[in-house]
Amino acid sequence: MPNTQEGAIHKAKMLIIEDERSMRDVLRILLEGEGYEVISAHDGLDGIGWLQKDIFDLIITDIKMPGADGFEILRKSIELSPDTLVIMITAFGTTESAVEAMKLGAYDYIYKPFKIDEIRLIVKNALDKRRLKAEVSLLRQTVRARYEPANIIGESPAMKELLHLIPRVAQSAANVLITGESGTGKDLVATALHNLSDRADKNFVAINCASLPEGLLESELFGYMKGAFTSASQNKQGLFEVANEGTLFLDEVAEMPINLQSKLLRAIDTGSFRRLGGTNDIKVNVRILSATNKDPAEAVAAGSFREDLFYRLNVIPIHIPPLRERKEDIPLYIEHFLKKSSVGKRHISPEAINLLMNQPWKGNVRQLENAIERTLLLTDKDIITEADLPPGITKTYSEDKTPMTDVSGGIDLKAVIEGMERGYITEALRLTAGKKAEAAKLLGLSFRSFRHRLQKYGIR
Repeated sequence: MPNTQEGAIHKAKMLIIEDERSMRDVLRILLEGEGYEVISAHDGLDGIGWLQKDIFDLIITDIKMPGADGFEILRKSIELSPDTLVIMITAFGTTESAVEAMKLGAYDYIYKPFKIDEIRLIVKNALDKRRLKAEVSLLRQTVRARYEPANIIGESPAMKELLHLIPRVAQSAANVLITGESGTGKDLVATALHNLSDRADKNFVAINCASLPEGLLESELFGYMKGAFTSASQNKQGLFEVANEGTLFLDEVAEMPINLQSKLLRAIDTGSFRRLGGTNDIKVNVRILSATNKDPAEAVAAGSFREDLFYRLNVIPIHIPPLRERKEDIPLYIEHFLKKSSVGKRHISPEAINLLMNQPWKGNVRQLENAIERTLLLTDKDIITEADLPPGITKTYSEDKTPMTDVSGGIDLKAVIEGMERGYITEALRLTAGKKAEAAKLLGLSFRSFRHRLQKYGIR
């Protein structure tokens, strides 16, 4: 069996399974001439061996072959790699076998002898269909807010500098590490960097490194082959492959388990990786954008974030300041959320705006948006006043003061703190409609830490 890589940049990968050598060579030369990466197998068993080893965009297989026929190849391909398209080709076809092949899931069915232009057209159409299917699937899974000035708002000096920086950084191929507290809009900056880059027409793939356990996160990033672990019932491409030629956004990257960080480092250094259960390297061309709500230098010092990985990811650093440090931006966000959420023309009074500008906004822009949405749901008034704002909005907030309770008679401090914590968790879950990852971000907690607290208090 010839040796090849488990992937290639800029090329569709095809498997030809044909026991007649001259026909196999004709197809291989034709398709290689079209710029595709081609693997050829001399019979059905050889072809099944390749299916167990790799993932292909397209398979062209003869039907009548020793060892395993084309229908067995088709069934095996559907089992191992359902997204791979299969074209059946034979000199012994009948109408019945054509119908059977299509029922089983073949993309197309042609007879020998065939015309060269016919093969070219069928292959092109098959690859176009596969590409469109993959794009639709990706769009359904990933929210890709296009970059517009309205999506990243600010008149403060820090935000003006950020808005000036984003288009310049977008044109670079360098990795970017975006830092900032939860809710500041790190995902919007990442999306903008992709959409303003020369990779904008390629995939933007995002994953939250804090929301998945280590084993699942690794399989999502790098993919796997059937049998790599108990539930691996078929071959699957990882997000590195899906993002090939595009952008991979690693949100909350500092939460990635330390063992997995070394594998990520190798993938970045070499531009290649191996699927779980795979034996060969896959080459990819991916730009890495990362984000964290932690201080990465502190994480490195604590030993939870590899220093060498930090330097690979932090080629260009971008920091988003918290909302409380740029209060002049708050009225702009309020106006934006009013336009985004309200039906008809609704306004907010100057007194209410002033009150909102003097809140701590520990959840930053996300918390402010939730507050505006909640207010709009609970009142039908055209002019929103201080009295209409959510109960959590207080007139007595001060950065250097905390609400105090009379302790002269003694208190159970632990119970008080736990009660407050439980209350905040419950409120965060309510504001996010039960979405735990979003609630964790709203509270400035990692998903693991948030999940631990849910278990501690018996909250579901």
